[in-house]
Amino acid sequence: MKFLLDVCIASRTLRRTLAEAGYDVLSASAGYAEATDEDLLDMAYKQDRALVTRDKDFGKLIFARRLPHPCVIRLAGLSVSEEAEAIVDLIENESAAVRDRAIIVVMGDRVRIRVAKSIEYNDD
Repeated sequence: MKFLLDVCIASRTLRRTLAEAGYDVLSASAGYAEATDEDLLDMAYKQDRALVTRDKDFGKLIFARRLPHPCVIRLAGLSVSEEAEAIVDLIENESAAVRDRAIIVVMGDRVRIRVAKSIEYNDD
């Protein structure tokens, strides 16, 4: 499983936790800090990375504009250590939703999973 951490959520703890668990982790703050939300969504989609963020704007891009998307995991109201724990729990318990490009919101002990139909790119 591969992850792209948005600038707003790229803590060392989260990166280290995921990397130590053997996951491929790319942080937007390392070279992509100026990327727009659309750019990050596109990059994550094309590289088949789950996009991890605190930002609500990705939902607007996916549901209102129907942009192609990967799994988007929004962590809301969690401490840095809780964020790392939440991602590990998601991987263990909801890996199918991550693979199915669901939109996942984690708020404390609540998890909301929603599958959004997206437009697929055709590079032909």
